[in-house]
Amino acid sequence: MIPRYAPPDIAALFGDEARLARWLEVELLAVEALADLGVAPRAAAEAVRARAPAVDADFVAAVAERERATDHDVAAFVDVVQERIGGPEAAWVHFGLTSSDVVDTALSVALVTASDLLIEAAGGLIGALVDRARELRDVPVAGRTHGMHAEPTTFGAKFALFALQVDRDRERLVSARRRVAVGKLSGAVGAYSNIDPAVEASVCRALGLEPVPATQVLSRDRHAEFLYACAAAGTTVELVATEVRHLARSELAEVEEPFGADQKGSSAMPHKRNPVLAERLCGLARVLRGYLVSGLEDVALWHERDISHSSVERIVLPDAAALTAYLLRRATELVAGLVVHRDRAMENLLHGSLGLVFSQSVLLAMVASGRPRDEAYRVVQRDARRSWETGRPFRSVLAEDPEVGLSPAELDRAFDLTHLLRHAGRAVDALEGIAR
Repeated sequence: MIPRYAPPDIAALFGDEARLARWLEVELLAVEALADLGVAPRAAAEAVRARAPAVDADFVAAVAERERATDHDVAAFVDVVQERIGGPEAAWVHFGLTSSDVVDTALSVALVTASDLLIEAAGGLIGALVDRARELRDVPVAGRTHGMHAEPTTFGAKFALFALQVDRDRERLVSARRRVAVGKLSGAVGAYSNIDPAVEASVCRALGLEPVPATQVLSRDRHAEFLYACAAAGTTVELVATEVRHLARSELAEVEEPFGADQKGSSAMPHKRNPVLAERLCGLARVLRGYLVSGLEDVALWHERDISHSSVERIVLPDAAALTAYLLRRATELVAGLVVHRDRAMENLLHGSLGLVFSQSVLLAMVASGRPRDEAYRVVQRDARRSWETGRPFRSVLAEDPEVGLSPAELDRAFDLTHLLRHAGRAVDALEGIAR
């Protein structure tokens, strides 16, 4: 992931030093478990731990140099570790293990930590959405379907529904965390041929993982589920960002992205305040969804394993974690700082629509007065079209039409915005059960 979109904590988590440090810890824990079983001398395990190399830039460079000869990263890693530990004790490093025992188990540790960061980020976005939903609970805005005026709703309902969806995304991340919080140290093809299952249990326990049956590798449906949880969260961010982009259009101008004092919206046109953050979030969500496809294609490996998944995961898992964290955190900033132009929204609702958003209320009032529904529908439809074509308020057109058959008081009730929005707060009420 390019630094522009890689949060430092995620980037560090998947960097070479952190990755090799996790590999080393798996190896050290395995030697200590062998000593607990009486397979390796206790003194050897203590020496291996005491003389374990520091995983720094020099160590990473040494492994990379060795890999140029071995053409195998784990073999190169083991060679360098054994060389730096030295003595006969070093021979116990990687005893009975295969590369995937180390790589997959260490990767699970990274994915668990990444999941925790993403769950926290989702909680931050939920908090921002809940705050805005409660703040804007009763602020009217035109609801739109197919991009056209429909009926009135509230900004509070919009933000509340977004919050409920992000809460479901958080649940998916929690579930994905549980799926990837597993490890295996069962050797080649996973048959424990040269390693006692007790070693696997001991190492996994120390790392906070659950030991699970596996082939030579952990089943990749687990990693695909992690990628799905990331993609789903990113898609929800895109949903929020798309709504911001639409409502920010010049013709609507109902919301506006936060804009810094020294910010420039365009290099050419000083008046511009483009929704660039929302657009960026939409674009990155597309990239994130592509990673899910790669993850799903990694599930079907040959027999007990092949290595076709490895090159894919080196890219998509760190990048997906980074992009998901970026999307959730920047979306939180967008929501918290979003400027809502209440007066403009009301103007668009009542006057920009010419009052056509009340058409169903008029229809139902006519039906309640005894008119057949289809007959009433055709009258309202005709008057709505006449209002739109002439630019006259819908209520005025209705009042002049003797076929409508409603009294002024009945029309007043049909155009009562407060009545129409009397239940809109139910979505906001549903937020009471959400953890912040």
